[in-house]
Amino acid sequence: MRLADSHCHLNYKGLGEQQPDILARARASGVVAMLNIATREREWDEVLATAEREPDVWATVGIHPHEADEHPHIDTARLVDRARHPRVVGIGETGLDYYYDHSDRARQQASFRAHIAASRETGLPLIVHTRDAEEDTARILADEMGKGAYPGVIHCFTASGDFADKAMELGFYISISGIVTFKNARDLQDTAARLPLERLLIETDAPFLAPVPHRGKTGEPAFVADTCRFLAQLRGEDPEELAEATRANFHELFAKTLV
Repeated sequence: MRLADSHCHLNYKGLGEQQPDILARARASGVVAMLNIATREREWDEVLATAEREPDVWATVGIHPHEADEHPHIDTARLVDRARHPRVVGIGETGLDYYYDHSDRARQQASFRAHIAASRETGLPLIVHTRDAEEDTARILADEMGKGAYPGVIHCFTASGDFADKAMELGFYISISGIVTFKNARDLQDTAARLPLERLLIETDAPFLAPVPHRGKTGEPAFVADTCRFLAQLRGEDPEELAEATRANFHELFAKTLV
């Protein structure tokens, strides 16, 4: 299989201190593309350095909704400026998280809109995190789409099937993580089974959410192969074909990876 891990955090604790080994295991498992996601400003240089050093790794710039209160100075202009780097291929992750509410909701929404504006201005895909915030996420995405189109993906999808439909109507891709392999993820499995192949991505969100049979371990990009095999069985598809399709989707969405 030739796979793309559309969302991982290679510089996080658990991966960063053994990054060469992590990357070697990923490549041995067939991973040929990895998107290293930024979540706070102090990570940007380190995330970019990994992408500069590793030809199969790309980077994003963004502020996670958990960090919105700590980054009031990160506006559209600052995101656009850093996104000029040739190895930056996406904006985010950004979005809304009302489950933890680590940042004020109004501040999360303002940050979200700033990221969307940067995506629109640069043409780079928006990477969206949403948890317990479906209604506001859908409303903001649709409202901002009315101001001008922008590409994007709902990462680590765990929302409702109805939200998936709304996101795809706006042109978004849906990225499935190792959560789909969990026994208690029946609703997600039902949604993942019916998603159009041309809108599907696979990710690890490493070092989080290691799929079965690795639950309890530190997640890593190599495990995207396990998620792919599970998802292929769930959907009645050949794992090799699913890997190829999701990898092609990754490069189509994150078109700067082909430059």
